[in-house]
Amino acid sequence: MPEDAAQLLDPQIVAILERAANSGASELQTLLPQQARDQYAAGVKLITGTPPEIGAVEDHVIKTSDATLPARLYRPDNAPHAPLPVLIYFHGGGWSFGSIETHDHICRWLCAEARMLVLSVDYRLGPEYKFPAAVNDAIAATRWAANNAEKLGADPAKLCIGGDSAGGNLAAVTTLHARDRGGPAIAFQLLIYPATDMSMSFPSHTAFGDGLRLTRPLMVWSVANYLRNGNDIIDPRASPLLARDHSGLPPALIITAAFDPLRDEGKAYANKLGDAGVAVQYVCVDGVIHGFIGMTGAVDASRRTLKLAGSALRKAMLEPQAVA
Repeated sequence: MPEDAAQLLDPQIVAILERAANSGASELQTLLPQQARDQYAAGVKLITGTPPEIGAVEDHVIKTSDATLPARLYRPDNAPHAPLPVLIYFHGGGWSFGSIETHDHICRWLCAEARMLVLSVDYRLGPEYKFPAAVNDAIAATRWAANNAEKLGADPAKLCIGGDSAGGNLAAVTTLHARDRGGPAIAFQLLIYPATDMSMSFPSHTAFGDGLRLTRPLMVWSVANYLRNGNDIIDPRASPLLARDHSGLPPALIITAAFDPLRDEGKAYANKLGDAGVAVQYVCVDGVIHGFIGMTGAVDASRRTLKLAGSALRKAMLEPQAVA
């Protein structure tokens, strides 16, 4: 851990880092993919706490041309009978681990705070399924949600998309694709510490790539699991920051963590959207690290940030073209 970070980090984050350091757990990048997934899932359970009550949860299956994707729909409590806005959510995990189960609590929080439907999607993971498999899954799932909006009780005119980390990457890429391919229309994008440039070249990668949970070796391992070769790094479907045009995209809330290797590329993406005339709100949360949004049972900033995200989504659906 950088010496200055210990003084500036949220004490609750420091406690989590210390417990992890003393746990004896292996570094994820040293494990086989399924071992890494199991260890990650076990760790998540220790810091989720009890999510807020919601109305109902339904499991679905999304069948695409080349995959069958589990999905989970969350309905808010006391929801009106009229069609509701829906957030399609893609989980984080370096395109290698994570699932609708590991992010169940995050989706419950977003459902409760935004007062809208949340559809969480399990896309295919690397290294078994290389790029662009996850991108194709995210695009197909978004189309499925739009095509089945009536059955889901969703308003197809209020289709939002979001995700954290690798999921934020997929959300950004899918939003660009929807704009370029004539739909479905996306009303809002929620990007939580998104990966936007696979080159890993921003200064924050050097400043925070050691001792703060998301390490440089883990990032290298994750990218190697996901991409087929070096040429994929500059493909806008992998690095949405490199897209030629960012105009005409829906309003966005982009959230980063102050001590996160991905911080600078998240800020760069917010700048790209703003420069292209997109309504964007950028929030960098002080004192926290990559993955903090899932630490709802241990970190107050996690719950505060999810409430912020829910408020932004709610406001955007009431006031089109607005962000919080």
